[in-house]
Amino acid sequence: MRTDVTFLSAGLKLAGHLYTPDGGTPGVPCPAIVVGHPGTGVKEQASGLYARLLAERGFVTLAFDAAYQGESEGEPRALEDPGQRVEDLKAAVSFLGTLDEVDPGRIGALGICASGGYALAAAATDPRVRAVGAVSAVDMSRQFRLGADGAQDPAVIAGMLTAASAARTAEAGGADVQRFPVFPATEEEARAGGPHVYDGWEYYCTPRARHPRSAKALTWTSVDRIAAFDTFATVAMIAPRPLLLIVGRAAVTSWMSVEAFQKADGPKELAWIEGASHVDLYDKDEYVTPAVERLDGFFAEHLAV
Repeated sequence: MRTDVTFLSAGLKLAGHLYTPDGGTPGVPCPAIVVGHPGTGVKEQASGLYARLLAERGFVTLAFDAAYQGESEGEPRALEDPGQRVEDLKAAVSFLGTLDEVDPGRIGALGICASGGYALAAAATDPRVRAVGAVSAVDMSRQFRLGADGAQDPAVIAGMLTAASAARTAEAGGADVQRFPVFPATEEEARAGGPHVYDGWEYYCTPRARHPRSAKALTWTSVDRIAAFDTFATVAMIAPRPLLLIVGRAAVTSWMSVEAFQKADGPKELAWIEGASHVDLYDKDEYVTPAVERLDGFFAEHLAV
């Protein structure tokens, strides 16, 4: 069953979908999982899919829109603020802990893409999170500074930071909020950017998974926030709690999951999904199904009574 819910994060009202399993024992609280969405995503896309599938396996799950995005509050719209994103995940844990149907001592966190990084950062300093999972994990700072493949020319982020500082000056002078497009304008441009760029464009900009509230542009003031925030910096602090990183064998971003795995201490697992690209793990049944099976086993074990 899915219920629309709201909760506060640093004074901002966030919109979420709470999924509860069918056939639970009345009066017996369930383990729960907070599910964070990819960058520019919304709760109706990948995070909602994983939340629903895990609820079908007996977990209470919460997919929600980050502050400044989707149906959640916050101005300017389409701001990507890593510090706020981490706070949002912690606020979601707090909200779940207040529910009668949830055992507050059995809460886990799952992040997809950008939220894979944010979930690591949130869990590192929040011991209420008993176990952490990530699918196609990305540290947004590495993505912006080094590129999806880790080989980006340093001039790219230097130029973006220059543009971001210019936007701040313009806005201080009364200009409208300055934004930049996240995706190519056409299929031809997307294909020219290579398979990873095309996969993202197809997911977010075609009927495959397009949603009217999914961000197609971000504020320029997001850039310097992202560039300075390393979501992998504290990953070792998750230990002794367990960590599961799920990554597609064909994902150009897989090096980030490998790096996070190497930085982690304590119980950890790096699970490869053969044939899957980064975005394939958002919604394609042949890849999502084995990923969910691994997550189910992981959370069932580590969120046990």
